[in-house]
Amino acid sequence: LEQKARCEGRRGGLKDQIRHIKRKLQTEEYKDVDERHRVKMIEFETTKIAISDLEIYHEALDKALLRYHGMKIADINKIIQELWTLTYKGEDIFNIALYSGQDSGSRAKKSYNYRVVMTKGNIEMDMKGRCSAGQRVLASIIIRLALAETFCINCGVMTLDEPTTNLDYENKRGLAIALAQIIASRAAQQNFQLVVITHDEDFVCMMKNELATQTGFDMPERYFQVSREEGQDGKYYSKINAIDWDEL
Repeated sequence: LEQKARCEGRRGGLKDQIRHIKRKLQTEEYKDVDERHRVKMIEFETTKIAISDLEIYHEALDKALLRYHGMKIADINKIIQELWTLTYKGEDIFNIALYSGQDSGSRAKKSYNYRVVMTKGNIEMDMKGRCSAGQRVLASIIIRLALAETFCINCGVMTLDEPTTNLDYENKRGLAIALAQIIASRAAQQNFQLVVITHDEDFVCMMKNELATQTGFDMPERYFQVSREEGQDGKYYSKINAIDWDEL
């Protein structure tokens, strides 16, 4: 009898718990909990599928970008080689090229390190710290020209500020030849404009002579000379004169 009483007591307690739980399920917090659970599980599973798809798309985009990057670097180096061969008149550096290396780190912070490599004989080495000031200036100009030719086909303005700094006579002439060929090849582009800012009158004469050897475009009519003159008030002002090209 005592054991039966204990079982009846436990049974009564369990019934009370069931009644309490049923009342609780009728509250706003637990109302329609099965349906809400079903909706959330659908959201969870579809989110997992979306994340998986995004991972696939991200990997495909990453591979495509790497492939595009490699193609553009190859295009840039091809133009660099052509311009270097045309422009550089020394015999110690056979070629220069732009190399890139990918930084290690998180995928979200991926970046590239670029370096200029020169070829001497059969040996490739970093150009930094191993070339003269003139070679460095010429390499910088050629790389910029190659970047412009690769990425700025529809951008018509190209500006060079004092491009002959530290260049000897032969390399200045080589640069004039390269620029003349670029002007001739881009002459059909209506919005193309090359602006050269220089104090080097010899280089301007070289440009004139080299442009005269090219065909398929009209020679520039004039160039602009900027001088500094003193005004009546004792202050100095810049004066811009348009000078006929034939007066060079």
